[in-house]
Amino acid sequence: MHTTEHVGLFDYEKKARLAARKQLPLVLASSSVYRQELLQRIQIPFTAASPNIDETAHEDETPIQLVQRLAVAKARALQTQFPEHFIIGSDQVAVCTGQIFGKPGTVEAAVKQLQHCSGRAVTFYTGLALLNSATDELHALTEPYTVYFRDLNEAQIRRYIEKEQPLNCAGSFKSEGLGITLFRRMKGDDPNSLIGLPLIRLVELLERFGVEIP
Repeated sequence: MHTTEHVGLFDYEKKARLAARKQLPLVLASSSVYRQELLQRIQIPFTAASPNIDETAHEDETPIQLVQRLAVAKARALQTQFPEHFIIGSDQVAVCTGQIFGKPGTVEAAVKQLQHCSGRAVTFYTGLALLNSATDELHALTEPYTVYFRDLNEAQIRRYIEKEQPLNCAGSFKSEGLGITLFRRMKGDDPNSLIGLPLIRLVELLERFGVEIP
């Protein structure tokens, strides 16, 4: 009788701990409106906060190493501020012919990026990290996605940039908008990663922490 009660109590406490684990608030370590809009799709309330880290690449660091390191660093940067949360960190670069492209910032830089990408394949590497700030449990991965550009002339490129102003987007385009017209084809598992947050992989990581979606 005592053993049965003890086991029952243990099961109850275990379920309570699991339930508490599932209910940790979600934090997105990003000020990107694009990532925030993507995260809203999975319909879990979250807080967004800027991690304010140095994103300079290390010498001889590969694109995959860079985005995974920065994704983890962004999540950990908010660990003290959000001590009992699931924190999402993400970072992205675009790579074409071995050259890394970040956010262009100016029209002329965007023109140069798209001229370089014209007729070529561009692979986007998106680093994703999910941190349980209470237990320090961390899962991280890098999601690749490749787009194949049409042959574009300068007039087409400048018209596109003028219409969509993709100056704060790695690779100088918005695939969720008019940027889709720049491609011949796309290859990858999660098209959301082009916008900056691979939702399919994120759901998998959340499930590792016991979060049920949907």
